[in-house]
Amino acid sequence: MRGRAGLAALGLLVAASGCGLTSGSPMADDVRPGSVGRGEPLKGARLTVTSKSFTEGLILGAVMGIALEAAGAEVLDRTGIQGSVGSREAVRKGDADAGYEYTGTAWITYLGHSEPIADPRRQWEAVKKEDAANGLAWLRPSSLDNTYALAMNRRNAQKYGTKTMSDVAELAKSDPGAVRLCVEVEFANRADGLPGMQRRYGMDLPARNVTQMDTGIIYTQTAKGSCPYGEVFTTDGRIKSMDLVVMDDDRKFFPNYNAAPMINARTLKEWPAIADVLDPVTARLNNAVAQELNAQVDVDGEDPHQVALDWMVEEGLVREG
Repeated sequence: MRGRAGLAALGLLVAASGCGLTSGSPMADDVRPGSVGRGEPLKGARLTVTSKSFTEGLILGAVMGIALEAAGAEVLDRTGIQGSVGSREAVRKGDADAGYEYTGTAWITYLGHSEPIADPRRQWEAVKKEDAANGLAWLRPSSLDNTYALAMNRRNAQKYGTKTMSDVAELAKSDPGAVRLCVEVEFANRADGLPGMQRRYGMDLPARNVTQMDTGIIYTQTAKGSCPYGEVFTTDGRIKSMDLVVMDDDRKFFPNYNAAPMINARTLKEWPAIADVLDPVTARLNNAVAQELNAQVDVDGEDPHQVALDWMVEEGLVREG
């Protein structure tokens, strides 16, 4: 869902990535500069924005495109590319100019490192430095951290009293039957998912206590209490709408997945004002904002692009008309 496909799938996804770029349409939002884009420093630029296909990716792609429009650029919308690698490869090859990406995804999935860097700033700096060799420039990151977590409904949280992952590990030892997990297939097999989590926290859950299912079902079953603990993504709008309680990753196991603009280096050299346009927008993005915007799409059924536009107008980043 969050575009963190394993390395084994990279070849297939790269081969398919071109399919996502065979179509696109101009963004035609009637926007003017607000707190960003003043003086239209990108007037004359023709920029292509891309994104992955899940809700948050679509919203972030729209946010980026609208900001660039307000700064005077003509923007081609090629958001919604399937798979983890397609949007990155588009920017790397120059088929697209920019898109939001996650630092943890770049470090682990694309750059091939097995161990994440615990400090989010250092993680971003390491990605920025290493990815420069691939012709990719990373602008300042947001505090939006779309990483993994375990969550439970409020009734179970009160029943078991767990607040941290260490609490869950202790409960697994004292009452093994209480700690039953619902997780995605990918999470169940990733080094930065269930296997690594159990090692870091000293858990040894029997296979019968782990049920693999699709993402949406995990949320509904966790909310019902059928799954005492469900794997969630920390910026998912369903956490708030379903009143789920997230366990604190107190040993900082899960990687940092901070969203940051990933720009084709040649494009940024030609249009350096892109950084000035996007930095203040990225600075407004955090987990609370992401949960709210994601919920408007996943829970309320609203259009991702409209949700992005409404937020940017409300924040005074751009003006309509």
